[in-house]
Amino acid sequence: MMNENLIELGKRTAAEKAVEENVKKDMILGIGSGSTVVYAVQKIAEKNKGDHLNLKCIPTSFQSYQLLVENGLNLVSLDQYPEIDLDIDGADEIDKELNLIKGGGGCLVQEKIIASNSKKLVIIADYRKNSKYLGENWKKGVPIEVIPMAYVPIMKKLESLGGQPVLRMAQAKAGPLVTDNGNFIIDVNFGIVKHPSELNEKILKIPGVVDTGFFIGMTSKAYIGKEDGTVLIITK
Repeated sequence: MMNENLIELGKRTAAEKAVEENVKKDMILGIGSGSTVVYAVQKIAEKNKGDHLNLKCIPTSFQSYQLLVENGLNLVSLDQYPEIDLDIDGADEIDKELNLIKGGGGCLVQEKIIASNSKKLVIIADYRKNSKYLGENWKKGVPIEVIPMAYVPIMKKLESLGGQPVLRMAQAKAGPLVTDNGNFIIDVNFGIVKHPSELNEKILKIPGVVDTGFFIGMTSKAYIGKEDGTVLIITK
């Protein structure tokens, strides 16, 4: 229980510091998914109301959409605002170069679209997500979103790249998990990934792959909540 409390403290302190230092008046914000983002949205709502910031928020998933609605924030779309000032999101793992593995929650494609259209991507996470190399702490594999008809040959091709692919199954119903885009997710364990950019390029060349959970060279800054309540800030 004590460890869980420290993890939640880490998430909250990282999220609140990131919001305090980066969210400014009249910004268009991308809002990611995950448990740490909950604390960020609460802080954003508090600042937006108290400081009259007039923020406009674009969600990356149904979860973040609900969070924004519950906290009374102004929802807008990427159609209306294709250039985003700041994207705040979580990560499953962060390496020393600020490359990420994302998609544990199944929203990797939407998250990457929002991140790629943002001037700045800020990642918030607790200390368990911080690694020297990707694959050290995150053991569930790299999520890869694929077109359903192609998942079997794609899995064979991923094996030939040295991966151990597993089709992600739904939790509350029989059969594979289906993303918001109507696709499947394959989680692929590649072990320790020292050259994620090279591996990412190879995976993207496989027909039927929509996108990967590798976020390469996209992060401007990461806020890591430590066990002692302090925040480690890593910049490019």
